[in-house]
Amino acid sequence: MARSRHSHPSAPRRYDVVLYGATGFVGRQTVAYLAAHAPPGLRWALAGRSAARLQAVREAVEAAGGAAAAGAGIVVAAADDERALRALAADAAVVLSTAGPFARFGSGLVAACVAQRTHYVDITGETPWVRGLIDAHHARAARDGTRIIPCCGFDSVPSDLGAWLVAQALWHRHGEPCIEVKASHTVRGGLNGGTLASALHLVASGQSAQAAQPFLLNPAGPVPADATAQAADPTGPCRDADFDAWLAPFVMGPVNTRVVRRSVALLQAAGDAAAQPGWRYQEWLRAGRGLGAALTAGGVSLGLAGGMAALHWAPARALARRLAPAPGEGPSEAAMDGGSFCCDLIGRTPGGHTLHGRIAGRGDPGNRATTTFVCEAALALALQRSDLPGGPDLGGVLTPATGLGRVLAERLAAAGMVVGALD
Repeated sequence: MARSRHSHPSAPRRYDVVLYGATGFVGRQTVAYLAAHAPPGLRWALAGRSAARLQAVREAVEAAGGAAAAGAGIVVAAADDERALRALAADAAVVLSTAGPFARFGSGLVAACVAQRTHYVDITGETPWVRGLIDAHHARAARDGTRIIPCCGFDSVPSDLGAWLVAQALWHRHGEPCIEVKASHTVRGGLNGGTLASALHLVASGQSAQAAQPFLLNPAGPVPADATAQAADPTGPCRDADFDAWLAPFVMGPVNTRVVRRSVALLQAAGDAAAQPGWRYQEWLRAGRGLGAALTAGGVSLGLAGGMAALHWAPARALARRLAPAPGEGPSEAAMDGGSFCCDLIGRTPGGHTLHGRIAGRGDPGNRATTTFVCEAALALALQRSDLPGGPDLGGVLTPATGLGRVLAERLAAAGMVVGALD
């Protein structure tokens, strides 16, 4: 991580937060969330390509009880309109984007934010696209003190922030760096069309091989062969004594692990004592105990491998598009309210000290929880910049842990989530 050599623009922007992609499925939820949770006086706006659709979303949220939505501005900017995107970024202190697939709709917006020195967060899980952002924008964003923070949804806040909190707690309690963190996820929720569209675009664009690289998001430099072997994504079930459970490969593991490893590398470069070389991270889906759980873990492993292989076949992708929700659609309100997630983490030091951490909450992880994560990330940038890791001038293409850290953890706890070390 690098500190800015220039102070960030001090002139106030027209808006504190602009929600880009506000007419999409998750986008509409971000509008409702800010209408319900934004502090008085927050200046915010909805952005997208259609003024009529943006106005309809604003009116629908207001009619549903979100009276604060009435004060939200409307900003029209198509994803391919460079001039409009620059004007949007120039008017915003923070841009929050839910407009995916990000490889199709996000690059121009991020470029505009970097050019205008506007902070940015999104909900992408498209790691090859994030790699492109690092290559194109990290140096300038670091120089200018602009925080570009992708992956602020369920991909990858619980994993990234959770691993960081566990490592920090181990250092402060025992004075030893963390050498390993592992996580197990329990999830209950549904799929929205935007998430599926992003996954299908990743496969169809031929970027799967790049996404499979364990250290894809790390800063440039050689990676030891033994570290690459240890970081390989799990492909089968295992019984873990620390979690006392059967585990299976987690579908989001190939995203979350890359984000955590970038955090570790950035923290090491910054001299963080809790993140010394050799820190390993891996994660799984938790199946439970007993024979039934073992069979479930085996079934999940086979199903995930078969499903990913099938998606490389164009007819299978076409069938998935027909059967799954279309972009802009997703689970019902009742289904999202009934969802939940739990990310349990265990960290270990060289001396054998261990610590259990957890980030958990109610609500569908890919929709309700993602909305909370990304909105609180944007509010942290808009309202608490001087309290963020590295001080107000830190910039670059960062991660939730390195760009938002404890400020985001405290905001999530205040929003009702379980966040932190348990023992």
